[in-house]
Order: sequence, then C-alpha cells, then structure tokens
Amino acid sequence: MMSTAAVQVQSDSPLAGALPKAKPIAVRCAGLTKVFGADENQVLALRGVDLEIYRGELLMLVGPSGCGKTTLLSVVAGILDRSGGECTVLDHDYARMTVAERTDWRGRHIGFVFQSFNLIPTLTAAENVAIPLLLQGKPPSQAIRQGAAMLDRVGLGHKAKVRPPQLSGGQQQRVAIARALVHRPKLVVCDEPTSALDATTGKNVMALLREVALDGERCLVVVTHDARIFHFADRMAHMDDGRLDQVTAGPQQASH
Repeated sequence: MMSTAAVQVQSDSPLAGALPKAKPIAVRCAGLTKVFGADENQVLALRGVDLEIYRGELLMLVGPSGCGKTTLLSVVAGILDRSGGECTVLDHDYARMTVAERTDWRGRHIGFVFQSFNLIPTLTAAENVAIPLLLQGKPPSQAIRQGAAMLDRVGLGHKAKVRPPQLSGGQQQRVAIARALVHRPKLVVCDEPTSALDATTGKNVMALLREVALDGERCLVVVTHDARIFHFADRMAHMDDGRLDQVTAGPQQASH
C-alpha cells in the first residue's frame, strides 16, 4: 500500500527549502549503517544515514569517490544487506523478506540502469529489454513484443533486432533504460549512467530518463559525479565519508 506520509520539517531545519511539498515517501532510511569486513579489516561504509526520497522526484547522490554513494544505492535497491538502522522501500523492509521473496519483489518493483550497460551481446536489443518480463514468467513472444514497444518509446524501435555490439554507446544506454522500465517499476536506480558517454549523449540520456522514467508514482535515484547533468535533479543529496552532509534543492525543483 502506498505511503501517504507528507513531508514535515521544522522551518529552521537544514533541509528546509530542499524538500518537495506533500509528496508520498518512496524510500526512508534512518540511522542506516553498512560495515564491510571484520575486526582490524572493518570498513564502515555508511555511518548513520538519514534520508527520505519521494515519489515523483529525481534525487541525485553526489560526493567524492569512495564516499558511500554506490553502497547506499545498493542497500536501497536490495543488492546489499544493511548492517544497522532502518530502510523501507515502497513500504517494504528487505530484512523481513526471505532471499527468494526479496529477489522476486525487487524484480517486479525496481529498475536498474548501470554505468557499463550490462547488455547480453548475443541477444537482440528487444530480447535484452525483455529480460525483466521473462524473469516474471511472461511468454517469450509477449515479452519481446513489449520490449520492442519500450524501445520505440526511447527512440530505438528501428534497432529492435540489432545486437549491442552494433550499437553506439548512447544507443546501448537507451536499451539499458528501456530494460529498466519495461516492467513499470516504481523505483528506478542508476549508478553513474552517463560517465561512459560524451557530454551531448549524457544530457540526452538524462533528458530521456526524466521524460520516460519519472511521473508522480515513480522515483528516480541517480548516483553520479557528472556535474554536466546536475541540472536534471530535483534534489541533491551530498555525501562524504559514509555520511549524508546535506540535501539541497536541485535546479529542477527551483524552476517549478
């Protein structure tokens, strides 16, 4: 069931002015920690992160390399277990799920866009896009038809039968976006989606993500150090050394 919690913050809070008005919460982290290793090899990657992410927004996680951005994204996406604190995603807590339940739930409700595209070179573009539907048990012919239709939405309908090695980097990233969206997930997570792209292609990819992936029911979280795309953000969460330093309004929020 959708959370109806609205944003409430004191006017003197450091987050005041950086929050959308009365939007439902998609992700809530409270005191979130993540530890890698043990004893003298222990590394504290997340140090008590408090963050709320809202439906209908594009939040960017920014900060220096190694500050915990990808770790936070991976915990939110259910790829990594948290070590402590709380994290609810679309009103669900991964800690209350079995491994099989989590895998199934994540496959239905989360879309992933990776820096390295992660396309299967021996499959056509439409077959690559169809993978999330096939994992849900859709018949192959139906899944591939839906994959081709989603490719058309990202401007690649004419490339449905082409394999990834014959596509440009920007085209491969659009195939990856289509794959992330074909099953209509409520949360889309992107890890450095433009770092392998030139400036123009990167901006086109982000414009496409805002247009196709973002609506009042969905939320989009992007880990990036690519300052060229910061202007696409509604809010920006600034991290350093495993901590969330501040959340600021992004240009998109300021323009509304």
